[in-house]
Amino acid sequence: MNLLQITVSEVWRGHEQKIIYLHEAFEDNPDIHNQFILCAKDTPVYDIAVEKKMQVTGLNVSSEYDFKIAKQISEFIKEHKIDIVFIHSSKAHTLAVISHLVFKHSAHLVLCRTLIKRVDTNFFRKWKYNYKGIKKIICVSNPVVDVLKFAVKDHSKMCVVGSVTDVNKFTKTEKNGLLHKEFNIPKDHKIIGNIAEFTGFKDHYTWIDAVEELVKRNSFKATYIIVGKGSLEKDIRSYVSEKNLEAHIVFAGFRKDIPEVLPEFDLFMFTSNNEPTGGVLLEAYACRVPIVAANAGGIPEVIVHNETGLLAEVGNPIDFADRVEYLMSNPKLQKEFTENGYQYLVDNFTKKVIAEKMYKELAQVMEL
Repeated sequence: MNLLQITVSEVWRGHEQKIIYLHEAFEDNPDIHNQFILCAKDTPVYDIAVEKKMQVTGLNVSSEYDFKIAKQISEFIKEHKIDIVFIHSSKAHTLAVISHLVFKHSAHLVLCRTLIKRVDTNFFRKWKYNYKGIKKIICVSNPVVDVLKFAVKDHSKMCVVGSVTDVNKFTKTEKNGLLHKEFNIPKDHKIIGNIAEFTGFKDHYTWIDAVEELVKRNSFKATYIIVGKGSLEKDIRSYVSEKNLEAHIVFAGFRKDIPEVLPEFDLFMFTSNNEPTGGVLLEAYACRVPIVAANAGGIPEVIVHNETGLLAEVGNPIDFADRVEYLMSNPKLQKEFTENGYQYLVDNFTKKVIAEKMYKELAQVMEL
């Protein structure tokens, strides 16, 4: 198999990380003879792929309807005898379809979908999901499949391969007080943390309301840390100020040292209300951090309630506070959850496991 992964995403999130993880894992697969990445220039995916000496080509994409780029993609596919084009973003999806339809190449198109978002909102978007050249749609969780059913006519094209993380990135096993020192947090304070972009579905408002409730109860000493950046950060900071919680909540900003930061958490509280899976929860497993997360989207496919963590009612800060308080008061249960969670990660979501599942789905397309 000659494999091409393509994206024109300009951000760096779990889906973009997946492209890199899969490329690394596929290097050990003898049935993948050559693999390439096509992506927009001067983006995190491009920079990291170059840094890791992957076979990557940068595209100067001005629009998803750029026929010049679509032609360039087709020429690349023909030159390198690509068998599978694995598509990782919406704009890349459009360009891949134009490339296949207008500039005629024989590669199979496979779409990777990671958002819980309806796509039947206009004729063209619905059409491109049903385009005959799209042989398979690989979704990150069952809720992603369910929302696509409104648009995709042939449901048999869709399957699920879960999220992925690299356990080898998370080697830190002991706390060293990194966050306590950096933010001058009292040594006797626990750290309840969250790592999430400031965007609507991450529901930082419920997170802050839960913190407010926990501060009122005062059943344990804690400082609450939010890691991330995003368009709603100013609004969230204002909300914290309105609640008079500035002394309790730390905004840690965007961090590149997550493998160092995450093990410093005593508990991970995740309030996202429409999460496809929550790759950061897998990272919490890797760091053996206890988890309380919203019972929403694909999260229940990652968190097994009362076995690897606790699920709380979506948008209910009291339920979150109850579960955080309960887990913080029970060190034995914390240890049980973190041990179970780590094993669940190793069994289901490592680079090796997910790459094997992904290759199986891609190989089936070759047989069509």
